[in-house]
Amino acid sequence: MKGIQIVKPNKLKMIEMEKPVITEQNNVLVKMKAAGICGSDVGIYHGTNAAATYPRVIGHEMVGVVEEVGANTKYLKPGDRVIVDQVVSCGHCYACRKGRGNVCGSLKVRGVHIDGGYREYMAVPEHDCYILPEGLTDTEAVMIEPTTIAIQSCSRAELCAEDTLLILGCGALGSTILKIARLSGAKIIVADIVEEKLQEALQNGADYAIHIAREDVVKKARELTEGYGPTVSIDAACTKDSLLTLLNATGNAGRVMTMGFSVAPTEVNQFVITSKELDVRGSRLQNKKFQTAIDLIREGKLDLTGTISHTYPFEKAQEAFDFVDTKDPSIRKIVLTFGE
Repeated sequence: MKGIQIVKPNKLKMIEMEKPVITEQNNVLVKMKAAGICGSDVGIYHGTNAAATYPRVIGHEMVGVVEEVGANTKYLKPGDRVIVDQVVSCGHCYACRKGRGNVCGSLKVRGVHIDGGYREYMAVPEHDCYILPEGLTDTEAVMIEPTTIAIQSCSRAELCAEDTLLILGCGALGSTILKIARLSGAKIIVADIVEEKLQEALQNGADYAIHIAREDVVKKARELTEGYGPTVSIDAACTKDSLLTLLNATGNAGRVMTMGFSVAPTEVNQFVITSKELDVRGSRLQNKKFQTAIDLIREGKLDLTGTISHTYPFEKAQEAFDFVDTKDPSIRKIVLTFGE
C-alpha cells in the first residue's frame, strides 16, 4: 500500500508500505477515506513542530471505513464508518491517573510520534474508533477531530455563560473554537487580519470583531468589555506576539489559553500575569472528546457541513502542502481523499 511520509523537514515522499494486519491489540483494520491537513501537520512538514519525530507518516485527522475486525471486537463491524482517535496513552502514569491521558508521560500521537493516517490502511484498537453520524460525508467528518480540540480548549478554559471570550485568529482552529464556544452562552469577540474571516465569524455567532491591521486588539477588547477586558482568551493564531497580546488584553482573574507548538522564543510579561492573577493554561490535543463532538452533531447542536474549502487526492499531497504555503485567504480546511 502507499503512504505519504515526511522524510525530514521540507521533504515529502510517497512511499510503499506493508498493509497492516489485525492483532489482538490492534483489532480493527480501517481503510482510509479522508485525512485532514492541520496546522501541526504543516509544522511537521516544515520542521517547526517540536513534538514530531522523523521519518513520519503524518496525519492525525483520520476518517475511514472498517474493512476487517478481530475476534475480540465488541461493537464494530465491517462497513462501519469511523474516525480514529489520535492519542495513544499508557494509562498508568500521573497524568493518566488524573484522567489526562492527552498529556501522558509517554504520549504517542498518531501522525506525530507514530505513523498516522496518510496511508491507505491502518490497524488500530477498537476503543480508538468512533462511529460517524449519519448524513455526514467522509470529508466533513474530518472536522470532528478539530472539533474535539476546540471542546478541549473550552473545557480547559472553564468557559461559561458569564464569560466574555476573545478568540485570536479566525482560521480553521479559531472557527471551530467559535462553533463550540457559542454553545456556552458566553459573549464572543474574534480578532483577525482578514476581513472575510471576521465577517464569516460574525455570521457564525461571534458578537464582535476586531480587525488587527486596523485596530489595537488590547484597546478595542477593553472597549468592548466596559474597560475590564475579556475573562477568557484563546490563542488560535499562535504567532510570536499573540500570547503577550492576550496577556495584556485579558481582565483580572481571567484565563489565557495557549495552543501553539513553536519552540521559538516569545515575550512574556510576568507583571501582567501576576498583577492580574491570570491563569495561563496549555490545551493539547483532546481528552476523550470524540463522543462529545459526535453527540453534539446528532443532537443538531453542531453543524460541520460546508467547512471544507479544498480537497486533493492523497497522491497529490505535495501539491496540497504547496497550496497551504501560499496562505491563500480562501483556505479554511484542506482534506486529502483516498480513492477506491
